[in-house]
Amino acid sequence: MGQTAPVLTTGQVLTVFRSRLRPETLSEYAEAAAAMSALAASMPGHVDHKTFTADDGERVTVVTFEDRATHQAWRDQADHRDAQRRGREEFYATYSIQVADVTYVSEL
Repeated sequence: MGQTAPVLTTGQVLTVFRSRLRPETLSEYAEAAAAMSALAASMPGHVDHKTFTADDGERVTVVTFEDRATHQAWRDQADHRDAQRRGREEFYATYSIQVADVTYVSEL
């Protein structure tokens, strides 16, 4: 069975968002997260996003936008900015964000 060759991309941007929630905010967070998920998917340049929760409670969200401009538009979108503020003030016990330029994608 052959392996696929990497497909060169032209500037996709990948965000890895790791967080731990404050337990007392779980129900409020679920509602806010669903709204942000729908909003992200509606943004121009959105490629995909998924959230995973580890056994120890850490959550990891991976978001891909087609380029730096569409990523920045998502970062700066007014409702998303408000959700970021609420996250810092209300929902997250800890979080970290890593943003990277994608240089290639290999898919099967």
